[in-house]
Amino acid sequence: MTALPNRALLRLRLFVSWLKPRAGAAAAYGTSVTSAKVEVNGVHLHYLQTGEGEHAALLLPGMLGSGQSDFGPQLKNLNKQLFTVVAWDPRGYGHSIPPKRDFPVDFFERDAKDAVDLMKTLKFKTVSLLGWSDGGITALIAAAKYPSYINKLVIWGANACVTDEDEMIYHGIRDVSKWSEKARKPLEALYGYEYLAKTCENWVDGILQFKNLPDGNICQHLLPLIKCPTLIIHGEKDPLVPRFHPDFIHKHIKGSRLHLMPEGKHNLHLRFADEFNKLVEDFLQ
Repeated sequence: MTALPNRALLRLRLFVSWLKPRAGAAAAYGTSVTSAKVEVNGVHLHYLQTGEGEHAALLLPGMLGSGQSDFGPQLKNLNKQLFTVVAWDPRGYGHSIPPKRDFPVDFFERDAKDAVDLMKTLKFKTVSLLGWSDGGITALIAAAKYPSYINKLVIWGANACVTDEDEMIYHGIRDVSKWSEKARKPLEALYGYEYLAKTCENWVDGILQFKNLPDGNICQHLLPLIKCPTLIIHGEKDPLVPRFHPDFIHKHIKGSRLHLMPEGKHNLHLRFADEFNKLVEDFLQ
């Protein structure tokens, strides 16, 4: 890999700082969380479930993430009387292994179908989606393709296309051996070093497939199809997702709301969990 420009090096350092609290976010969220697996579309998907409210909400994790690693404060503190909260591990991530994670060009569409079919298998009549990063992309696609099933949509840290600037960021995180030990070790404990390293490389190759499409399109064409109430949250100090991404999504989802968090980074739902949870609860009610 060629030497990274100063700006890309800065983004890599910020990314590593983001990983630390994220990977350790499996905070003790109490014994009221159920952990289970269910067969969906030929694979056994792992999920965590808590709460007893009528409003079902599915939490969709980011790249290499799982429900446990990515949503500790939400599983612990989202209102359990108002909501039934489910946090899933997409196939090949977390405890939804096997199968190994792969990245065909339709992997986001596959995850969207898996997510919806999981909630249908669990007998939820409708669901709201809370998607972070890659999970946000998956949630956008699910809301567009399964409109009658999606109640409301919250996304943060998501993008609908891959640009030259994004490509530079992704190359900067490709080699996990260049991550700090504090950033790498928790995910290494979950996956083992070999699986972690190979999956991260494969993810970069997978996401960069979209660079070969017109305008780097991932799901831009689907945004006008989203009809449910949509909240887009963006941390203005996010080192991984430039501001033009949430602006584009906001512009192309009719009636959507964009909420900016001035001090938020990519993991804003973890660093500012109380503020985030209140924002989401108020929106979903």
